Amino acid sequence: MDLFSQLILVILVTSFLSFQWLFHRVSPWVSPRVSPGFLRLADQQKVEWNSRTVSTLHALVVGFFCLYILLFDDAVNEDPVWGDPTLVKINVGMTTGYLISDLLLIFYYWKAIGDKFFVVHHLAALYAYYYVLGHGMLPYFANFRLLAEFSTPCVNQRWFFEVLGYPKSSKPNIANGMAMALVFFLVRIAVMPLYYSRMWSVYGTEAFFRVPPEGRAAWIISSVSLDVMNVMWMHKIARGCYKVMCSARRHTVETRENGKTD
Repeated sequence: MDLFSQLILVILVTSFLSFQWLFHRVSPWVSPRVSPGFLRLADQQKVEWNSRTVSTLHALVVGFFCLYILLFDDAVNEDPVWGDPTLVKINVGMTTGYLISDLLLIFYYWKAIGDKFFVVHHLAALYAYYYVLGHGMLPYFANFRLLAEFSTPCVNQRWFFEVLGYPKSSKPNIANGMAMALVFFLVRIAVMPLYYSRMWSVYGTEAFFRVPPEGRAAWIISSVSLDVMNVMWMHKIARGCYKVMCSARRHTVETRENGKTD
């Protein structure tokens, strides 16, 4: 194993241990100091709260690193299949450590945070990332998928508001709901044409055929699987956002009518 591969392994293990530490130690200590409502939650809700806190932190760190690579890593942008994967490997290494950590927590606390779709999502991502870390192939596409992490903080914040008892018609909830729907659409749905057009642009090229068949299968299958789930989640988010907006509108109308009656 070369020196850089050893470094990536260290990053992966450090990422795994760091996210476990954040879940078991940091979030339980910080959360009640930031939000006293944390102490009123049931044990299973506290487990999910800590899981989502860690998820938000991971999303922000990896998401901004991903954006930096997309904007400034010319080697990856010019050769999306075999470009220098150094920065991408570091980012994917951190994400891989997080995904393994989260899978372990999901299985251990299945009653609290178990979700078969998240298991499929994590396994599909890990399957694809194996080829990035092990063979250095497809760095652009692996990194591009991490744009999706930008929607995670809003999704988690929606859950935080819900368990803290914020009314769905409250301004913070409505603002977050609209931001969640917009960001989710932009980073997971609207980017699909760009992603698949770039995939199509390299299809049949010499660089494409240098990727072994199992690598191509991992790339295509994981991409389609993740995007099918993204479309399903987008549908649920759009419906939820629409219901909240309708509820807020009814609340506003009722308030005005009551004011006129009084």
